[in-house]
Amino acid sequence: MYTLIHKSVLNDACICQLLRTCMSRVAALPGVPSRRHISTGRAKPEHTLSKSQYQSPLRCARQLSGRPGGAMNVFDRTMKRKQKKWSASLQDGDQYDYMRAEIGLRVADRVYDVARTFPLALDVGCGKSYIAENLSKDVVERFFLTDICSKSLRQQRQSEMPTHCVLADEEYLPFKDNTFDLVVSSLSLHWINDLPGALRQIHQVLKPDGVFIGAMIGGETLYELRCSLQLAELEREGGFAPHISPYTAVTDLGNLMGQAGFNMLTVDIDEIQVHFPGMLEVMKDLQGMGESNCAWNRKPMIHRDTLLAAAAIYKEMYGNEDGTVPATIEVLHMIGWKPHESQAKPAKRGSANVSFADLSKIGTMAPDQKS
Repeated sequence: MYTLIHKSVLNDACICQLLRTCMSRVAALPGVPSRRHISTGRAKPEHTLSKSQYQSPLRCARQLSGRPGGAMNVFDRTMKRKQKKWSASLQDGDQYDYMRAEIGLRVADRVYDVARTFPLALDVGCGKSYIAENLSKDVVERFFLTDICSKSLRQQRQSEMPTHCVLADEEYLPFKDNTFDLVVSSLSLHWINDLPGALRQIHQVLKPDGVFIGAMIGGETLYELRCSLQLAELEREGGFAPHISPYTAVTDLGNLMGQAGFNMLTVDIDEIQVHFPGMLEVMKDLQGMGESNCAWNRKPMIHRDTLLAAAAIYKEMYGNEDGTVPATIEVLHMIGWKPHESQAKPAKRGSANVSFADLSKIGTMAPDQKS
């Protein structure tokens, strides 16, 4: 396999083809473990928004942040659109969608936890609509799907609800304020440059008492791959550069949603481990998912010796007894409501009639005193 990597450097833009060639030969070797193992806890458009609620999707789709530098411009959104387009063009692309399918199911499960029917819902960065396929028309009556990649929209999954596809960038939603009863998003917001601004836009398009339910990648994702590449570069090249995208920390997410105007916030973490035969398979799947790094400060090349050293470090530091290696995915789930006068509100400060100091005495009080 090593003889296949004959160049002195590997370019991020074409490494996927090299990895595919390597993996095809590795798969033919005896004793190679299974590709991956996860361990964890097309409907036609039938409805459209009115002109007062809907802006031109073409105008929004063109507003991609395509220039480096400047405040709140971490990711090359044009590059991310190309990566998603390449992923959607793969003939065997569905085999890389296992994470999107799993997280889409978990987001849909949280929608079912809200005991109401949503007349109009929006999926921000829907991909192939793995959320919609897990919802019923008894929960959502009409569903609008938006994504930056037109090929993904054309491959949307079957669902019970009438759906309408809109080509739009998640950073520039083409909808008027107070339009949707529900907004969902799955594994899309971690590629947003201006996340506070995107959350504010989601808040604006929601109706009062509307709810946003989303999931995004968290800061501890792929720490095994990150550490292995850094150690290998440090040892072989005397320094290291970022190869894994920066992600949002769970400690910041609640503050960002609060600043965007949401209340009754809920933020929780899912940690999922996917087991692979080796590091090259991890990188190959990231390419297939369209989840390769697109940060402006990414290093465009990886030296051959560094890549092979990183693979050895990965297996040595994190390898399992059965010869596989884990890749950890941290998923941040968030729920926030747009304020409305009917929602429950906290009591005014100073209105309590029981002191916290009395809580320690509850266990020693007589039964008649407890009542």
